[in-house]
Amino acid sequence: MCRYELLGRGLLYWQRQKSKANRDSLSRMLHEILLSLSGQPSPLFNVHSEEDIISENAFPLAPPEKALLASLSRLSKLHAGLRKHTALISSSHPSVICRAVATNISAQHLGNFQKKILDVEKAVLAEDSAYVGGYGIVPLSTIVGEFSPWTRRLEWLWEVVHFIIPEQGTGSAQGCTGAALINYLRTESQTGYVDLEEMALHMIATAETAWMRQLSTWLLYGTLPVFGKEDFFIQEDKSSDPDSSSAVTQFVMQTNLLPQFVSLQTASSILFIGKTLNHIKAKRTSSIAELSNGFSTSPVTLQGEHIKHLASLESPISASRLSNAIDSIRLSLSQSTLSKLLPLPKILEILAVLHDFLLLRRGEFATALVKNADSRLLERHRRPELFSARANTHTGLEGLVVKEGDVLSTLTQSWTELYSLQNEEDPADEALDLAKDLIRLSISGKDNGQVASSFSELSGADLTAELSDVLFDDLLFPTPTSLSVEVRAPLDLFLSTSDISVYSKIHSYLLGIRRAQIRIGDLWKHSFLRKSHPSPWGPPRSNSAFGQSKLALGRQRDNIRIRQMRPIWATGSASLFVLSEIGSFFQGEIVNGCWQHFREWIDGGISIASATNSRPGTSSSFKNKHNEDFLDEASAVDHPSYPTQRHDPETLTVAHRRYLSSLVQSLFLTDESFPSALRSLLAVIDRFIALIIRLENVQRNMDLETDEGVVDALADYPREERELWEALNDTRNEVEEGIQNVVARLRDIDDSRSGEGRKMFGLAKYPGGNSAIDRLNDASAGPHFCQYIPRKAAGVDWLLMKLDFGHANGSMGPIAPAVSEFVVMD
Repeated sequence: MCRYELLGRGLLYWQRQKSKANRDSLSRMLHEILLSLSGQPSPLFNVHSEEDIISENAFPLAPPEKALLASLSRLSKLHAGLRKHTALISSSHPSVICRAVATNISAQHLGNFQKKILDVEKAVLAEDSAYVGGYGIVPLSTIVGEFSPWTRRLEWLWEVVHFIIPEQGTGSAQGCTGAALINYLRTESQTGYVDLEEMALHMIATAETAWMRQLSTWLLYGTLPVFGKEDFFIQEDKSSDPDSSSAVTQFVMQTNLLPQFVSLQTASSILFIGKTLNHIKAKRTSSIAELSNGFSTSPVTLQGEHIKHLASLESPISASRLSNAIDSIRLSLSQSTLSKLLPLPKILEILAVLHDFLLLRRGEFATALVKNADSRLLERHRRPELFSARANTHTGLEGLVVKEGDVLSTLTQSWTELYSLQNEEDPADEALDLAKDLIRLSISGKDNGQVASSFSELSGADLTAELSDVLFDDLLFPTPTSLSVEVRAPLDLFLSTSDISVYSKIHSYLLGIRRAQIRIGDLWKHSFLRKSHPSPWGPPRSNSAFGQSKLALGRQRDNIRIRQMRPIWATGSASLFVLSEIGSFFQGEIVNGCWQHFREWIDGGISIASATNSRPGTSSSFKNKHNEDFLDEASAVDHPSYPTQRHDPETLTVAHRRYLSSLVQSLFLTDESFPSALRSLLAVIDRFIALIIRLENVQRNMDLETDEGVVDALADYPREERELWEALNDTRNEVEEGIQNVVARLRDIDDSRSGEGRKMFGLAKYPGGNSAIDRLNDASAGPHFCQYIPRKAAGVDWLLMKLDFGHANGSMGPIAPAVSEFVVMD
């Protein structure tokens, strides 16, 4: 029997009305009320109007009755709108989580509302005294009061579906992600209404179940979910090289798709686990030989253990419990598979290459790189007109065109020089062979140093965004170049492209300082400028009046030049002293000190090489240390105060990011003013050196004209000398001003760090290592997760004290006025 027949029979009980017309009218009105609440169109309510207006054509109603029916009209519209919108979301939204929540709203909560309508109808038909009064009358206020709690509930559900689809009536189901919906529902569950809280928790359980199904596919098999993978926070890297021969797919992370209950450290572990499984799968499918060489595991057993960890999570998912489950999966995977896929010696090898060559621990590599780059530029641009045209430029190298072949040739010649330093008795330098195979020097655009702000990798995008925008990659060549390391599988589990980008910026930063030191030091090799040593003519020419006059003019000319060059040499000595002290502080105290501290933590004991040398390393010193640096963990030195610990690769990855973050901050690369001041000083020093070298060439040609009679009719050397002296004295003042600006900025850094009372390393912003500090300090992080605390280097006051001491001893030289005396020898 259909509900309309039941409702018709129930209305027959209303025989005690004053008139048959009234009874029919009231029965039809109650009939229409229940039908409209069920979502059916009814002439009682105006469905075409946004306001809750009662139609006057169907039933003659008094104003109090209209006011009572207004709330039921609102419920009717909400119910119909929710049915329509949830059907749209369930059929067209790209997010599986949003579809699941919409289906839950339609089936569970709207189903409960429909069940309430049927219960009221059943009670009316059964003449329940709670609804039916005397003479079979059903008060309208009773019906309205029965559905009044559902107004708040449906209004809240209406806000939820409009959060999923912001614009009503559009066919495009875009604008909301699964993570955003989970975060929204978690916030909405913190309400004062018990019924709304229960509904929110029920939808949270549905959303998190859908999210856990996506997560389990990634954690158990290393593959992205089949449905709704665009909404998952791990995506395929579309920016990777499509021509790469590697069979391993690269993955990146999108933070805007990450739920709030997943910390960045946990997300990093999730990414690491899935990438590891993907590597293993690629190894198995690419070569059967590699399958038999130690990559075989028991995936069924591992998946069973991992499923137990995931099944233990209950909704609402706790951040600490999820972190513990992910840590357990990561540790079990590390102990079974990663120990063979990514062993510790392989990680130490790539770290040693980064430290020795990109961080310039091997000083001969930086020297060879600078010398060969300068030689290559001179070979390709020896034309005199180019030198005269570049004499007035800022760096002396502007306008030069550098090709890819010049850059490759420079690196090749540098490797040749490093190999030539080896003796036949020396053992093979495996680190040098590995560096030659992995290190690339290439030309990059101006935007290469600007790291994109989009979250391409969890491991370093925030750090690269914090780096200063000042670029140092155009100092080695006038065209921006970048020295990088090719990261091959499976080392890309440990190093990301963002990490290599940070290393490249540090390399160009340190190499710019080292290059300026080398070029200023080479000025003292120009004996023609530094001292006068003419050979005497001898008799009979020296006994004549003409000869004695020539000798006197020569001595006068040399004395004037020496007097003019004294402030130039003083400025050169001061700049060399400042750059040497800054370079020694960066290289010895920060780079080498942080590296040794990091190695001690990796070894779990006292580092074998405990001495910190501020001078750049050499090839011989590297060979003496090579065998000790690459010892296996089993042969590490035991010490009672330092317990030996084994770190899994993901823990090493987090520690390495902390180490890199502390290195960047200690080098002041996150400061805005110091890199800019240092970059300006290096640029003006380049111009200073170019002008001195050009002045030497001009004075040589003037002496040939004066002493030997070799005249160049196309050149006006006296006029060019005057112009060079004017430019040189202006540049000298700029160099001294640049030195003062660098020292002043160092004082500002020292004052800010001591005045604010903050720590040397603020590690709260760096993902994967810094943002996880609170979780790592918490007991829920697990006993196997050993955090790495970066070394706190010496403060800036240590460097300022040495600079002040050098200034007191006159090493930095006084700031003398520019020399305005110009002499032209006829």
